[in-house]
Amino acid sequence: MSNLKCRRAPLLGAAAFFAVVSPVFALDSFIVVQSTTSTQNSGLLDSILPGFTAETEIEVRIVAVGTGQAIKNAQNGDGDVLLVHAKAAEEAFVAKGWGVERHDVMYNDFVIVGPPADPAGIAGMSDAVAALRKIADANAIYASRGDDSGTHKAELRLWAEAGVDLAAASGGWYRETGSGMGATLNAGIGMGAYILTDRATWISFGNKADHQISVEEDPKLFNQYGVILVNPEKHPNVNADAGQIFIDWLTGNAGQAAIADYKIDGQQLFFPNAR
Repeated sequence: MSNLKCRRAPLLGAAAFFAVVSPVFALDSFIVVQSTTSTQNSGLLDSILPGFTAETEIEVRIVAVGTGQAIKNAQNGDGDVLLVHAKAAEEAFVAKGWGVERHDVMYNDFVIVGPPADPAGIAGMSDAVAALRKIADANAIYASRGDDSGTHKAELRLWAEAGVDLAAASGGWYRETGSGMGATLNAGIGMGAYILTDRATWISFGNKADHQISVEEDPKLFNQYGVILVNPEKHPNVNADAGQIFIDWLTGNAGQAAIADYKIDGQQLFFPNAR
């Protein structure tokens, strides 16, 4: 079966697909997953995807960008599956008909990291909104991704709750990199800034210098990931059968176990919670 025919196959249930179609699935059959930099930079996908491919003979090609861009790409039909972390935006994507159904996959949390000098005096805090107010009051340098990613969306919600006028602060103590998490961490650490990052990326990040976690364990820093099949009725080129197999695997026992088993230096980076 050619890739073209495979990618235009009618949507079947996962069980039926395995029974009827999988024997003719070739190794060059693939899906494109629009995902986030955190799932890629943390090493999670490199760890778990070989197991999926070995089981199904479906290759997974990852496009790792900010969540906002990933959603735009999926809406344009440039992918089969969306794996991101901005629940409200994901639900809107489905509500508008671009996605079939959203599923919880896993979670971790955000943390605010900062320089050892701690000019805003926030080290050890567990109230993220109060910590951001202190950063603003101290005019302490803060590095934002500024890229409409899931992390950026979470950060903006916290700043809004803190009542801080970011438009007035932009270009002063508030610096927007317009880059991914790794690049923003590199830039922020270089300028001695505070940065909001997902914990998984921070654990796996290799250029921490003297920066440390300043704020953590606030329920408002909860970071949920979801997965969605791009709607083949909107984009007939979507490889819906293989995409659904991937979603079923990711939210099933094998995928959830693989997520839980992924650790760096004994630390679990993501916690499976598919229902």
